[in-house]
Amino acid sequence: MSYAGDVTPEQAWTALRDEPGAVLVDVRTRAEWSYVGLPDLGPIGKEVVLVEWQSFPDGRVNAAFVDELAAAGIGKEQPVYFLCRSGVRSVSAAEAATAAGWTESRNVLEGFEGPHDAQRHRTVSGWKVAGLPWVQG
Repeated sequence: MSYAGDVTPEQAWTALRDEPGAVLVDVRTRAEWSYVGLPDLGPIGKEVVLVEWQSFPDGRVNAAFVDELAAAGIGKEQPVYFLCRSGVRSVSAAEAATAAGWTESRNVLEGFEGPHDAQRHRTVSGWKVAGLPWVQG
């Protein structure tokens, strides 16, 4: 593993709540933020940082990803939790951030919506299924 590790959505929430410098970076696309929803960190006095890892609809990797993390004011020593839809793109984001010097980059397993169930609905696991705060985009 080339980043600080994986955590469940519940572990990420606890860290974000209990660690003043901890940051949640949602690396999904603008379309996902707008139409699927966003984690709501308002109850703990924080905001989600939005930085796309890939663009919609072409899936092109965001060449400015690391620059956008820095521009968001995230210090390289801060605990950073990367979240995508299912916990796949966020691994790549955590790896890229680590390679660029962020020492506490973590992947949020299961992501915002988790994997598909037998009917191909995302109702199995993830931030939303865990009952953590979120808002519709």
